[in-house]
Order: sequence, then C-alpha cells, then structure tokens
Amino acid sequence: MIRQCILAAALAAAVPLAAAADYEEVHDLALDASGVEQLEIEAGAGSLEIRGEPGAERITVAATVVVPDRDEDDARELIADGLELELGVDGRRAKLVADFDAGWWGSGDNPRIDLVVRVPPALAVEVDDGSGAISVTGVNGDLRIDDGSGRIELRDLGGSVEIEDGSGSIDVVGVAGDLRIDDGSGSIDIRTVGGAVTIDDGSGSVDVSDVGGDLLIVDDGSGSLRYSNVRGQVEDRS
Repeated sequence: MIRQCILAAALAAAVPLAAAADYEEVHDLALDASGVEQLEIEAGAGSLEIRGEPGAERITVAATVVVPDRDEDDARELIADGLELELGVDGRRAKLVADFDAGWWGSGDNPRIDLVVRVPPALAVEVDDGSGAISVTGVNGDLRIDDGSGRIELRDLGGSVEIEDGSGSIDVVGVAGDLRIDDGSGSIDIRTVGGAVTIDDGSGSVDVSDVGGDLLIVDDGSGSLRYSNVRGQVEDRS
C-alpha cells in the first residue's frame, strides 16, 4: 500500500507568479522519511536540485511549474489536466514523480517543472531525468543518475555514484566511493574521488584528478584526456 504525502499548498493555495509571458505555480510536498532508505525520482523537463540536509527527518519538495507563453486560464487548464506531481512511499522506498502528460503540450514551448528536493543525507537516491540541469550536494547514500540531457554537477557525496548521461557537461567534486560514468557527449571534469573511477565517453574533454583507486578509461571517443594524482592503476582502453 502506497502512502501518499500531503501536497501542501498545491491545489488550494498554489501561488501564481507573474513572469513575462510565462505562467508559474509553486507546489510544496512533504513526506515523513522514517524507515525510508531510498528515494526514486522520475522527472521530465526542468531543473533538479537535490540537497542532503543534516538532521532532516522529512523529504521535502519545492516544485515550480512553468508554462511558457500561456495566459492564466489556459495554463491552469493544462496544469489541471496534464500535471503529474506526486510523492509517496512504499515500504522503505519513497518515490517522487514530476512530469507532464505529453498529450497536453500543444503548440509553443513545453511546460517544465523545476524541483528543489531536500532529503536526509543517509538516503540512497536514484534519478531518471528527461532534460534540464541536475545538481546534487551532501548526499551520503549511493547515487544513480540516468539523464537525457543537461548539465550535471555533483558535490560532497558520501557513497558511490553511477551516471548514464546522453549529453551535457558533468562536473564532480568529492565522492567518497566509486564513480562510474557512461556519457554520450559533453565535457567531464572529476576531482577528489576516494574509490575507483570508470569512464566510457563518446565525445568531449575528460579531466580527472585526485583519485584514490584505479582509473579505467573504457572509451574516450573524441576529445582530450588528462589525468593526474591517480593513486591506483591507470588503464586506457580507448
């Protein structure tokens, strides 16, 4: 049985913000994280920021829904009919879904949902993201990201990290465990990893420094490759 969270201020008190020709609403969600070990996030278009908050006992989400080039009535109708925004829990796994039904997009720019997610640091996090920038800071559980496109920035992570990315730059500073990246295109900059680093890259520059374990380059595709201060073995199969 899935327990749904309280969608605070989502429908009854959603706040429209005037911003040029765009229509915006801010929705807040919250969930008791007692007994939760993993958070799964399924997001469509829009930015995603995940912060590990020391002492936090809840998962909280601030979701800014942006509908470009629509008047208020049309935007509200699109949101009412097409928005999927839900935070729930099943056993030890919490799940956040934030997306729009593609059938309601119509003409013009597509709507997006910009997310700020705060979690207890110990949670493991799994992200399935369509497009938009991703930023993760201060999470100590393992992190897995499957991303279509957009910049990825990771800072101060206490577990192991796995990234599968279509396109966009990847910037990683401070991973305690292993780091594995499978990337289509875009620059990769990695600094300060406690474990091993594995990179399979299609195109774009790769710069790696300060690695406690081994460095394995499965494929570098096209673009420069630089590494320094790798304390384990280095193997370049490209």
